[in-house]
Amino acid sequence: MDLIAQRLAAVRAGIAQAARRCGRNPEEITLVAATKTQTDDTIRQAIAAGITVCGENRVQEFTAHLAAGAYDGAQVHFIGQLQTNKVKFVVGRVELIHSVGSEKLLLAIQRQAEKLGVVQQILLEVNLAGEQSKAGLAPQQALPMARLAAQLANVRLRGLMCIPPPAAAPGKNLPYFTNLARLAVDIRKEIGDNGADTVYLSMGMSDDYQDAVCAGATHVRLGTALFGARPFPPIQEGSTDQ
Repeated sequence: MDLIAQRLAAVRAGIAQAARRCGRNPEEITLVAATKTQTDDTIRQAIAAGITVCGENRVQEFTAHLAAGAYDGAQVHFIGQLQTNKVKFVVGRVELIHSVGSEKLLLAIQRQAEKLGVVQQILLEVNLAGEQSKAGLAPQQALPMARLAAQLANVRLRGLMCIPPPAAAPGKNLPYFTNLARLAVDIRKEIGDNGADTVYLSMGMSDDYQDAVCAGATHVRLGTALFGARPFPPIQEGSTDQ
């Protein structure tokens, strides 16, 4: 068994352990392999080992890997900050966009999806800690944005996403995850028929995913736990494309 396969097995065991501890079915949780800075070959190895969903942070890397066929056999989600001028490279080419954190971006996705004649699945990103360095909606903005998204013909709102501060110790981020889960429940109650669709909670990374699972995560985004420390990133096409 190669190293990625060993790490994948360990992560799946960790997800299953956390799910059982909290009375959940491990099959309810989707593992998203965060492939930021990884090579085509590494992505192929991960898919061969059993990864079914890859999550990309950077548009330039995403388009290069897609052109190389590196994602063959897996879904692709976009999990990083997305600039409105790069929406055209992502909409209709990924299964789910996790990081919709502004009305401007939401409407840009709607316009591109309408142009292509597709319905793009999205999550609203919520900045629960109010960190200036991170994108996302303030919690009080989430419901109005969900109502707007529910009215758009070419967008399908599936749920919420968050990136809390780095976990200083096990359990430290549990309150953020719990708050996101509560916010999702409130939104489902308020947005009518579309509420049945809004069931995804994308939260938890390599250092806190077990807490996220206990709080109700449906998607956990793991990079280091699967691939080890990231290699030095390649030069990108813009300093804000993360």
